[in-house]
Order: sequence, then structure tokens, then C-alpha cells
Amino acid sequence: MSKTTGKLLIFSAPSGSGKTTIVQHLLRQSELNLAFSVSATTREKREGETDGVNYYYLSPDTFKEKIQTKEFLEWEEVYPLHFYGTLRSEVERLWEEGKHVIFDIDVAGGLRLKEHFPERTLSVFVQPPSMDTLRERLEGRSTESAEKIEMRLAKAAQELETAPQFDYLLLNEDLEVALKEAYLVVEQFLNS
Repeated sequence: MSKTTGKLLIFSAPSGSGKTTIVQHLLRQSELNLAFSVSATTREKREGETDGVNYYYLSPDTFKEKIQTKEFLEWEEVYPLHFYGTLRSEVERLWEEGKHVIFDIDVAGGLRLKEHFPERTLSVFVQPPSMDTLRERLEGRSTESAEKIEMRLAKAAQELETAPQFDYLLLNEDLEVALKEAYLVVEQFLNS
């Protein structure tokens, strides 16, 4: 496998839909030959995080410079001077290692990423069974304030409208069923 044969797998979803759990499951399936794409960010490194493992930590000036030189496949300024993005060099590095690249990425970034390699990309939208279920999952995490949960739910409603733009819609009502379905869809795409 090389830059010309590696594929991309994009998993996007509203927060709380289970995409990270699904991506982590797929990464553990060694026969799929997947590697996780590490994003770049301008946010501060947190305790226990490692540059090049959790993120590539860049200064805002360096990030902007890389935007200008078109080194990102996709990027977003989430908050003022808080950028996140996917470096072209990261994808190429993983392809050179003979891996297929998997992403756990927000909806907007996932759609922009697919534009670069449409024939070599499978985009999967992980959908919660309902907004009520999504609310229960977010509240069950006990990691965010009620205000933050309401913000996530409002964003989720907008993100759900983009589902038809993805190649595959994966309903995550029962996690075990969703994990099996995700595996089969990915395996079929990689072997096509």
C-alpha cells in the first residue's frame, strides 16, 4: 500500500452519538490495517498529553502559516485563535506506512476532507436513535454543564441535517449491532 492505494475512513456525528467508541473498536481490529489520523491544534497541551500522539500542538502563527501554504486538508477556527485541522503530511505519512487512515472528526471537517479524495474515501455518519437519547447520553457523561449540553444539542440538530451528504448512515441504537455493522461496512469498502 502507498499514497496511491491507501484509503480514508471518516466517522462523523453529533457529540454523544458514539463515533469515538466505534472508531476505537475499529482501530483494535488489526486485520483492517487502520491508523488514526492525529490532528493539529493551537490549544494548550494538557497534562499527560504528548505532541504527535494526542495532537500536533502548533502556535496560532504556525497554524496560520500552514493554512497559507495549503498544508491542511481541512481546518477550522473553533473559537478565536483555537484552530484544529488535518495535515496533509499526516495522511501521507500513514499511507507511506501502508495503513488506511481513519478519522473521528466533526461533521463539517469530515465533509471537507472527503472533497480531497472522493474516490478513496468512505464517509460514515453515526446517528443517534433520537434527540432524547442523545440528551440522555450527554447528561449521563456528567462531564458538562446543562448550558453546554444545550449548546451541543442545538449543534446536533444542525449536524443531523447533513447526514444525507455522507456515504453511509450508521444508526447507533444498540452499540453491539452498530459495531458489527461498522466493521462490515469498512471491511467491504477496503476490499472494493
